[in-house]
Amino acid sequence: MRLNRREILMMAGAMPGLGAQVAAGDVKAHLERELRRSKPDYICYVPGHWDGSTRDGLNEHFLVFDGPDGSMMAVWTQSDIGSGLPNTNQKNRIVFSRSTDDGVTWQKPVRVVGPKSHDAPEYMASWGFPMVSKRGRIYVIYNQNTGSRGWVEMHTGKMAGVYSDDNGRTWSRGQFIEMPASPYDDPEGKIPGEWIVWQIPMRDRKGGYLVGYTHWFHPARCRMQKVEAWTQHESAVEFMRFTNVDDNPEPRDLKVRYHAWGDKALRVPYYRDPLMTVAQEPSIVRLPDQSLFCVMRTNSGYIWYSTSKDDGENWCSPRPLLRKDFGLPILQPVSCCPIYRLADGRYVLLHHNNRGAYTEKPEATWGPRRPAFIALGEFRPGKDQPVWFSESKQLMDNDDVGVDGDPKSRQKNIGVYTSFTTRKGDNVLWHPERKFFLLGKKITPEFLADLKVPR
Repeated sequence: MRLNRREILMMAGAMPGLGAQVAAGDVKAHLERELRRSKPDYICYVPGHWDGSTRDGLNEHFLVFDGPDGSMMAVWTQSDIGSGLPNTNQKNRIVFSRSTDDGVTWQKPVRVVGPKSHDAPEYMASWGFPMVSKRGRIYVIYNQNTGSRGWVEMHTGKMAGVYSDDNGRTWSRGQFIEMPASPYDDPEGKIPGEWIVWQIPMRDRKGGYLVGYTHWFHPARCRMQKVEAWTQHESAVEFMRFTNVDDNPEPRDLKVRYHAWGDKALRVPYYRDPLMTVAQEPSIVRLPDQSLFCVMRTNSGYIWYSTSKDDGENWCSPRPLLRKDFGLPILQPVSCCPIYRLADGRYVLLHHNNRGAYTEKPEATWGPRRPAFIALGEFRPGKDQPVWFSESKQLMDNDDVGVDGDPKSRQKNIGVYTSFTTRKGDNVLWHPERKFFLLGKKITPEFLADLKVPR
């Protein structure tokens, strides 16, 4: 895919600072270069421009999945931010797109739920995740803000859901799904919880859907009530299981069970205060012995993991993720670090291979979130850590510049809020590059060939 003349003119005329960064005659070449800087294999979505008129300057939580009709489908969270608006104006919505040629081309996205722009009257809808019933109903479950906030407004909300029975052409109205009152939430019961599901739920062994989620503590529940940065917001990992999706119920009638919940939630010590917990963004794979292996981001400088022997009902206490038993920890800032199963049954761990800028004041342990690295994982039955990993190899980078060419740009993330497909044997990582372009990157046997997992 190449940018057409209309896209070039729209983006060139409206991206703040572009004129100062790039000579007028080089705008087309500049935009083509930014689109292809990370060497993508698939181009799924190119935003219009950043002055707010197309309302699509930020795109994240890009979840690609197999549709019930054999097509590929995707949902993601989109907003105006990136259009020169301050962060306080971020007002998320959820959009949907579909591909009938295995991800080569994608239809124009349609809004599923949420406001059209930051100045619309509706409250934001964020972090939608899909589930498909055996009869072909597509559910999108999401965090529906109701006008209040704990630490972060776009994390604060009730669970809600919509569905489509015609492969995403039309969507139902949103309905709330009851969530239990948590000991981590507002003690007065006035403000909904802060939570995010960030990966696609997996099928459990009884035909339900299981997924992990981040649960942030209400400020009144935290040991540290005045923080330097959002990385100090206390959080734990919990799990939810949808048990009746295949019955095609209304969203409000979905049955949800919770595991590792409340005082049994997965906690990881914060590096400055071991009585605090920062555990977020769980990612789960099933192992050959049918146990579950879950990795999560933390604020310790490295990844942690937990396992479940009973299909997610109970989980062991988290521990640092090592390359092998008695090996070195795998470094990671406060950024997502998913694990995915390859078509051949091995695993890949996506991470950034640094411990974060922990020496900065105020704390900046969320990055750098670049370059993106891959470590190859293999199952090791009978070992303390059941998956061992190779050394890490750089997969892609954006050279630490913003889409507008400015090295001081705020959005320079790569390999964040991703999804993964193994369609027809092809392993593809789908990712929002700098939370702007939506792209796909093949994980090929040739790329993995020199990665050796300890025996």
